[in-house]
Amino acid sequence: QVQAVESGGGLVQAGGSLTLSCAASGSIFSISAMGWYRQAPGKQRESVAEITDGGRSNYADSVKGRFTISRDNAKNTVYLLMNSLKPEDTAVYFCTVRARHRSWSGLNDYWGQGTQVVVSS
Repeated sequence: QVQAVESGGGLVQAGGSLTLSCAASGSIFSISAMGWYRQAPGKQRESVAEITDGGRSNYADSVKGRFTISRDNAKNTVYLLMNSLKPEDTAVYFCTVRARHRSWSGLNDYWGQGTQVVVSS
């Protein structure tokens, strides 16, 4: 129904930058919130950042001032610009898309398959 595909992960040195992208496609009437989560080995998945359809964003305290979330509504795409990366940012990053299939349908959350980010010290 709705597919979310991330890209942009990789290996980077501490202090470096990466930009993640996530494109949503499929049977989409509208998209409300879009966001990013991450899961490090042995840890629970945690919210990193979220952006509403109105452009309001929220960030985890651990990434405030370093990460920036943005979206292109025409492309159904959300981005995560990650600056000043730290080894503790190493994780699999997942995007989430909250979407409706039809004007009368409810909102559902869809997840991407994840993209690995490794920050070396």
